[in-house]
Amino acid sequence: MKQLTQIGATTQEAISLALQKLGKTREQVDVEVLQEGKKGFLGFGARSAEVRVTVKEQQVRPTTETVKVVEELHTAKELTAEATVVDDVETVSSQVSEQPIEIEAVQQVVVEESAEEEENSDNPIEEAKTYLVNIAKQLDIQDLEFETTREGKYVLFQLKSEKAALLIGKRGQTLNSLQQLTQLVLNKSAKQFLMVKLDVENYRERRQVALEQLADRMADKALRSNQRVAFEPMQSYERKIIHNQLANRLDIETYSEGTEPNRYLVIEPVK
Repeated sequence: MKQLTQIGATTQEAISLALQKLGKTREQVDVEVLQEGKKGFLGFGARSAEVRVTVKEQQVRPTTETVKVVEELHTAKELTAEATVVDDVETVSSQVSEQPIEIEAVQQVVVEESAEEEENSDNPIEEAKTYLVNIAKQLDIQDLEFETTREGKYVLFQLKSEKAALLIGKRGQTLNSLQQLTQLVLNKSAKQFLMVKLDVENYRERRQVALEQLADRMADKALRSNQRVAFEPMQSYERKIIHNQLANRLDIETYSEGTEPNRYLVIEPVK
């Protein structure tokens, strides 16, 4: 359990400093005020505030985020075209058809612990693999294969299946959500904090190549039209790929606008 004792001029300042050091939000910690701050009078009798901040144990439970993930999993069934990498973010239209979501089935996938999970409870990686297998079963994926590699605190799960598109989802949204939840499952029983990278059929590498090619095309388009070109909203790591691809070009500049999750990248000719 991660814990930090912090001193500040006021209680709020001490809490804010502790949250910054821990990299957590107020909702992710418990706060115990050890000593209230006191301003004093003319510099006399002043007293610093002291708090003890404890990071809450991560629990994998049915939440709005979890339901959203499984909605993406069900939606992914309609996106067979996404099995190959989308190579033009600008021109791809939505191919999602709305499907009713069975919330009870969602809760079973996330909450229920099978005998196999209990058996693997002392092995966080095996427990994470069991979680992914359960998700795959809900999508009628029976041929899921794993290649697991660990380097220090980083764990790579490379997945293979004939139905890879269902795990990838629209522009990798399902894959990214599964990666976040798998990291929660992994760290529930891990002795040290572990970072998860989840990939399916080398999708992330192919996606990076596609984004780099798209970046060059869009930069050329901006120069031909002599106008700024805006991408559709994308995740920060994808925007970073485009930034890096165009970083050495002197004829254009790139920057991001908007707020998450609708933050997007802009390419503008240098005048």
